Amino acid sequence: MSVEENLVCAARPGEWDMARVGDLFPRLIERRVQPARTFSGGEQQMLAIGRALMTNPKLLISDEATEGLAPVVRQEIWRAIADLKRAGLAILIIDKSLADLTALADHCVILGRGATAWTGAPSALSEDICDSYLGV
Repeated sequence: MSVEENLVCAARPGEWDMARVGDLFPRLIERRVQPARTFSGGEQQMLAIGRALMTNPKLLISDEATEGLAPVVRQEIWRAIADLKRAGLAILIIDKSLADLTALADHCVILGRGATAWTGAPSALSEDICDSYLGV
């Protein structure tokens, strides 16, 4: 399927449409007729986020959205997530990039073996907590 077909097939009524997704990720609109399978990993991730937004969600869940991507693409995706947060979208992010997460998060939860090991504000993440639970 093309980029446009991917976005259109996910569309639900609401504020997120092709134009708004294009504002967030201009590359998707530039390549709207291109088959999605020919995209790089980062471009596919942008399309996945765009497609999720086309459903007009109340909550966007992102699990390792930047894992294995080039640094420039990672920055573009983190910028888009920051834009979404500023726009008021509720976002649940699961990621290993502590610096990127704490720059955006309002609240952090660290899970260990399926249970909550720590919860609090990003500013409360001390070196001891990071050493104990995150191995950093």
